[in-house]
Order: sequence, then C-alpha cells, then structure tokens
Amino acid sequence: MSSTAVSTPSRLRLPKWAAPAGVAVLFVVAYLVFRGTATLPHDKEAPQFLAVTDLREWIDDHRNDNPLFLYFLNYIRLFVGWLYGLFQSTLYALGWPGITGVLGALAWLAGGWRIGLAAVAGVSAFGFLGLWQSSVDTLALVAVSVLLSLAIGIPLGVWAGLSARVRRVITPVLDVMQIMPTFAYLAPLALFFHIGAPAGAIATMIYSIPPAIRITALAISEVSPTAVEASASLGATGRQTLFKVYLPLARSTMALAVNQTIMMALSMVVIANLISAPGLGGDIIRGLSRAQVGIMLPAGLAIVIMAVLLDRTMMAIAHRGPHAGLRKLDLAAAGVLAVAGVALIPVLPRTWPDGLTVNFVAEVNDAVRWAETSWYGVTTSIKDLTTAALLNPLETLLTSAPWWLVALAVLTVAWRVSGVRPALTALGCLLAIALLGVWEHTMQTLTTVVVAVLVTLVAGLLLGVAAARSPRYSAVQRPILDAAQTMPAFVYLLPALALFETTRFTAIFASVIYAVPPVVRLVEDGIKGVPATVVEAATSAGSTSGQLLWKVQLPMARRAILLAANQGIVMTLAMVVVGGLVGAGALGYDVVVGFSQRPDFGMGFVAGIATVLLGVMLDRITQGADRRPSPRKRKST
Repeated sequence: MSSTAVSTPSRLRLPKWAAPAGVAVLFVVAYLVFRGTATLPHDKEAPQFLAVTDLREWIDDHRNDNPLFLYFLNYIRLFVGWLYGLFQSTLYALGWPGITGVLGALAWLAGGWRIGLAAVAGVSAFGFLGLWQSSVDTLALVAVSVLLSLAIGIPLGVWAGLSARVRRVITPVLDVMQIMPTFAYLAPLALFFHIGAPAGAIATMIYSIPPAIRITALAISEVSPTAVEASASLGATGRQTLFKVYLPLARSTMALAVNQTIMMALSMVVIANLISAPGLGGDIIRGLSRAQVGIMLPAGLAIVIMAVLLDRTMMAIAHRGPHAGLRKLDLAAAGVLAVAGVALIPVLPRTWPDGLTVNFVAEVNDAVRWAETSWYGVTTSIKDLTTAALLNPLETLLTSAPWWLVALAVLTVAWRVSGVRPALTALGCLLAIALLGVWEHTMQTLTTVVVAVLVTLVAGLLLGVAAARSPRYSAVQRPILDAAQTMPAFVYLLPALALFETTRFTAIFASVIYAVPPVVRLVEDGIKGVPATVVEAATSAGSTSGQLLWKVQLPMARRAILLAANQGIVMTLAMVVVGGLVGAGALGYDVVVGFSQRPDFGMGFVAGIATVLLGVMLDRITQGADRRPSPRKRKST
C-alpha cells in the first residue's frame, strides 16, 4: 500500500507586534468613544474623609485612658527617648575635642589615615559652619534611628532572603512604609507618641527600615546555591551555613543596606523637625520660612558632610573584609588621636568657639538672585517644552478617560508584562483608589510620577553602568550622589522655585534629584556583582565592550536592576508631598493640607493611602517581570 504525501498550506503567522498593536487600537477607539464619561471628580467633603477625621478626634480624646497607650505605646516612646538621651548626653560629655578625636580614630581604624583625617575635617566643619550643637543633636537622632532600624531590618532581611513566603508577606508592608508620604503619618505619630525626639526617631525608622530589609534580602537570595549545597553536604547545620556561608558572601551588598539606611535616616532629618525633632532640620525650616537659601545651605551641607563621613567609614569596613588585620601603625595613630581628643576635654570648651565660625549667608543669597535673573529664560523654555510635550497630554489622557478604561488598560499591561497575579493586584489597587474617592487627583499624580520615573530610570541606568565600568568615575560620582540623596529637598527647592516657579516641573526636578542616587548605586552594585569568570569567558570569546554589557552584564544583573526600578518608583512617590508644596497639587497637596489643617486630616490620610496603592500598582508590574519565565523556557513548555 503506497502512501502519498498530503501537502497542507502553511499557517499564516502574524508579526509579534500585531497583537499588541491591535489591542492598542481598541483602547484608542474606546477612549475616543467614551472620553469624558465616568471620570470620578474629586470631592473634598466625601463621607470617607469625614469619617477618618472623626476617628482621629476620638483617639485624641481617649489617649489618656486607653490601655494601648498606657501599657504599650507609652513604653515604646519612653524607651526610644531614653536611648536618644543616652546618645545625646554621651556626645555632649565628649564635647567637640572628644567627638573629633574618637570619630577620627574610629574612621582611621576602618579605612586608614585618609578616612581618619577626612573624619576630623568633617566633624570640624560642623563647628566652622556654626552648627555644632544642631549637628550633635542630628548625629544622636540618626544614631538611634539607624541602630534600631538595623536591629530590626537585618534579621528580617535575612529571613526574607531565605524564605520566599516571608518575602511575599513582608513586601506589601515595606511598600506601605516606604511609599506612604511622610506627612501622612507625621500627624498620627504625633497623636500616638506626642512630639519631640522619640516621635522623630520613630518617623525616621519607618522610612529607613525598608531599604535595610530589601537590600539584605537581595544579598542573601543572591548567594551562590553551589556554596550553600557544598556547606550542607559537609554536614553544616542551618545556623553554621548562615554565619559561615550566607553572611560572609553577602557582606558587600549588606554593607550597601547599611549605607542606604543611613542615607534614608539623614534624608528624614528635616521632615522629622516638623514634629519637633531636634537637629539641623530646625535650621532648614527656619531658612525656608524666611525664603533664604543662605540660611538653609549650611545646614544642608552639614547633613551632606555627615552622610559622606558615615558612608565612607561603613564602606571601608565592608571592603576591609572579616579577616583583614590592622597595621600596628594604624592602631597606634588611631589610639593617639582618640587619647588626645579625650585628654583635651577638660582643657578646651565643650562647645565649638564662636570665633572659629564662618558666615556666608549673604553671598549665597546673592548667588541665588543672580541665577534667577540670568538663567530664567533657559529654564522657562525647558519647563514649558516638557509641560506642553509630555505633562499636559498625559494628564489630559488620564483624567478624561473613563475610570474603567484606565483600569482595563493597567490590567492588560500588567498581565502582559508580569502575569496574572501582579495584574490582579494592580487592578485591585486601582479599584480601591476609585472607592476612596481620590481618583482624579491620583491620575494627576500618576502623570508626574510616570515622567519623573522615566527620567530617573534612564539617568540611573546610564550613570550606574558608567560607574560599574570605571572605578575612577565611580569614585568621582559617589560624593555627588551622597550630596543629592542626603541634601534635604527643602534646600534646593528654593533655587528650583526661583528658576522654574511653582509648577509640576519643579516637583519632577526635585523627585529626580532625590531618586536617582539609589538607582545608580543598585545598578552599579548589580553589574559589579557579575562573576569575574563569566566576564573573562565572554571577553576571551571575542565579545566587544558593548556585547559584554548587553549580552552578559545587564542580563545577569537583572534582579538588581529591577530592584533599582522599584526603588526609583518608591523614592519618586515619596517626593509627591514635596511636589504638593511646589505647585504639583493632586495627592501631595491633599497630604500637606491634611497635616497642616485639622479638619482636612481625613482627606490627607486617605490621599496618603492612595499614594501607597499607586506605588504598589507600579511596583507589582516591575517586580512581577522578574518572575516571568524567559521566552526560551515558555517556548520549550
């Protein structure tokens, strides 16, 4: 029996772009048909806002007879206050000679004579700027906040790095802590813990713990499984594997967690002053109230100097390694420096002499006025072009589209990029925003955030890659990143306002400056973490510099880059309140009004919750992409 081949016509295959293009066309048609309907306008007298305000009043009335306050919250406040008082009294007892000598000696032991002398010069700069007492108060507040943040954050980060289930449970909590605008929880903190140093330290902890947990979890999860399996095969217990394998191999990235915790704590100094936390924040708020950059800049510089010194010391400890010894010369020099500082305590005054200070308030104010008159035309053109080409069209699109169409578009994009579960989470966040009654303001905020995040990620990726591939460039760039991340936003808001006026562009400018540094650091750390053997193998195979970057380093650093995208989003959202202060309006303005005006507390608190939901939506899309299987794997299945 003969068989004949039956030819069948080949299937017509559409290009890969055909399906997404078709879906996009459907959305465009739906928008044109339903534009202006179901837009959910904002109502500041909504019942949910008034209910939250009434709840605040009830808590305020029953604070002194509620067991939660009497037996729990008050003890937390007393403990944090006691710890702050311990640090502050110790620093005051050392005085400027003792603090200079002891901190210089510690820095010398950590990183050698260069770091030690830099610490001596930096601590002395606090006095030269006329901010000695404020700097000491800030140092005590940061020390308490960072100590408690690391004591809680590192163990939780290790646990989350070892357990995917714990990581899934803890991630939403971290999102709320990091994305919730600080103004939104300053009022509840003042309600629960009164005002002063304890409330300021707790507010700082809320903001500085999430980076410690996230980056520690990333460090632990990226430890080589081969090393862990080898440890287990040799009979090591779980505890031995943790302390002998996980922690040593994750040491470098965990140092970044400590670094970022310090940076986050310092960035909260000014905002914590709004609930009467002591320190340099008071000088900056005073300069802001008088609209004088000359008063604000010295305090901002003091915060930056403090950040640079703490950063260099911590990174030097991390790079030294657990088994690196100290040279006898370094031990002797550090000992002499510390002894000399302590010996001078009874001889020299405890506070910095007034005759050794400098004052450049007038010069800075004159420079700001000159920049305002000289650059105004250029900055106005940049602002107007960005507003007309990006901000206005995007805001019109989001605010005039029906809420259900925006939700459907987000669901479609999230499903395509990240899968079913992240898509449903994103949809749930949008539906919750609609129920909260802040849909219109959320869409306005989303416009600003999208533009700011795009600029942040592009700049962060470019600068991070450049730093990872050039140690010299990285060394030059690091202090600039420290200054950008730790310089309080209020310091550069006044020059930005002078150049760009009170507009959304000013908010984007502030957000990008604040959010770029952690993105750059994470991208740089991820690319540097690519094993040297892999890089050498690719180079020996004839890969060019560009091929090495695109085919090897960026794909292998994918998790760090996605975490960088996550941090870029949450840091940008954390600046929406500042955006409300400089003319961006929307949710940021609602939060500020709720903090400053008691009857609008409910609207401000709900706006803060909406900001968190917006951040969770964007975060799930970016982080969900990392859990998607590769195209090759999907094809094989």
